[in-house]
Amino acid sequence: MTTASFSEPALAMVENQLDGADQTGAPTPGPPRRRVKRKTWQTVVWFVVLIALTAVVLYPLVWLFLSTFKPNGEFGVNMGLLPDNPTLENYAKVSEGIAGVPMAKFFLNSFIIAVGSVIGTVLSSALAAYAFARIQFKGLGILFAAMIGTLLLPFHVLIIPQYILFNNLGLVDTFVPLLLPKFLATEAFFVFLLVQFIRQMPRDMDEAARIDGAGHLRIFWSIILPLIRPALITCAIFSFIWAWNDFLGPLLYLTSPENYPLPIALRLYNDQSSSSDFGATVTASFIALLPVLLFFLVFQRFLVDGVATQGLKG
Repeated sequence: MTTASFSEPALAMVENQLDGADQTGAPTPGPPRRRVKRKTWQTVVWFVVLIALTAVVLYPLVWLFLSTFKPNGEFGVNMGLLPDNPTLENYAKVSEGIAGVPMAKFFLNSFIIAVGSVIGTVLSSALAAYAFARIQFKGLGILFAAMIGTLLLPFHVLIIPQYILFNNLGLVDTFVPLLLPKFLATEAFFVFLLVQFIRQMPRDMDEAARIDGAGHLRIFWSIILPLIRPALITCAIFSFIWAWNDFLGPLLYLTSPENYPLPIALRLYNDQSSSSDFGATVTASFIALLPVLLFFLVFQRFLVDGVATQGLKG
């Protein structure tokens, strides 16, 4: 077919395509795509909305902080955000403690329970998750389904039998009933989270390590554990917050004021048979909130990676 058989519009189209191609035959890129600029009024609206949402979220925390400077007589009278007569008397009361126990002792008890819960939950949940995800044994599906089923079991159903068990063992009024279950992988939520994380990892590294003579413990410690660090940090964050704020567990098992954690100690500032010290209560609540807030701010960047449970691409 000769060139003369083409129509003039077809020839013009071919010439335009050839002109737009480089020497290698690839078409040259067109002009860069223009970025759509947001209008000024849209930016202002988004900014105002975000400021309003931030104010709503942070208002309880700001109110709690400013209320620590209110005298006890202003509670119920001064409904504003700022105190009329700022004072540091509430901090002095809280530092002295209550019921003959200094506030530092309450902090130490909460710290022991929270850190012990984190260590026990992370270690036991990781080991149980590795067994469910990497070891094939009889009854695997039944045991895994039973573990998931415990998520539907209310904690209140287990209160009486657990209390009778620990009472018969003479462990009431100690930290053992609060910490021992954490080392036995009783937190099914964390086990399930880690199982899903491990299952998305390729088995190539496990098989290579097994060929070199590594056992399950070595594979778990040297290969699996470093790879699931984001999920472990997520478990640690939630476990610390839940243990630090736990009220029902210490209320059941701890009877001596010197063993009380902070949530139980806060109850001592409000006695139904006498006047309540609202200023000290608010101040102690704010001080008890600081460790949780700091712990979350330090490890928040790992939270999304752990919850997302992203697998590795082979």
